[in-house]
Amino acid sequence: MNAIAPQVSAVSALPSADELDRALRDASPAEVIAAALKTVGREKLALVSSFGTESATLLKVMSDVDPAIPVIFLDTGWLFEETLAYRDTLIATLGLKDVRSIKPVEETLSREDPDRDLWFSDPDACCRIRKVEPLARALKPFDAWLNGRKRFQGNARADIPVVEDDGARLKFNPFANVSREEIETIFTRAKLPRHPLVVSGFLSVGCMPCTSRTTEGEDARAGRWRGRAKTECGIHTMKTS
Repeated sequence: MNAIAPQVSAVSALPSADELDRALRDASPAEVIAAALKTVGREKLALVSSFGTESATLLKVMSDVDPAIPVIFLDTGWLFEETLAYRDTLIATLGLKDVRSIKPVEETLSREDPDRDLWFSDPDACCRIRKVEPLARALKPFDAWLNGRKRFQGNARADIPVVEDDGARLKFNPFANVSREEIETIFTRAKLPRHPLVVSGFLSVGCMPCTSRTTEGEDARAGRWRGRAKTECGIHTMKTS
């Protein structure tokens, strides 16, 4: 289908998330990204990526639409070296032109996590200072952002819309309707490199202290915050503005 975003003049307010969601609910990921680009323009649109095990697929679709869309990468200080290397590999492979690595504020880390053990005593607080607050800061110049959540991931992601309200900005979920099989197809057809840790049994990769291998039959995200009720870092459970 040819999904067309509602027209917006330079001086008018952005269309509502509900309006966009109705227009794009059956659109392909590429059509959703193109509509987001048309709605706010490249300078006001960002894609947020963890450069995790499935990230290459969304980045590939985005690069086919416009490789110069800014990409925000949250470098928490606890990432695997393999993830940092994978980021660099995908930048080169896909020709990404504007990847911004955002780090936590050192003063905040010194004050709230001086011994680097906050991940154990209070993982929500650790995610807040290392991911939630840095992302809110990084998104300030933008009117909309793209992310890679999928409904098949379950839990809080099971019912996500294609477009949702994120306070002062719009939040696009281009892969909301995508299946595991479609993810695999994108990897195969585009011959995308895999995250180096996948072969070691890491099906979903976040920060080192809170990521473990999954066993056969487990959900892909079962290795995140294992043994805790926590299933999200926080950037998708609250509005960033």
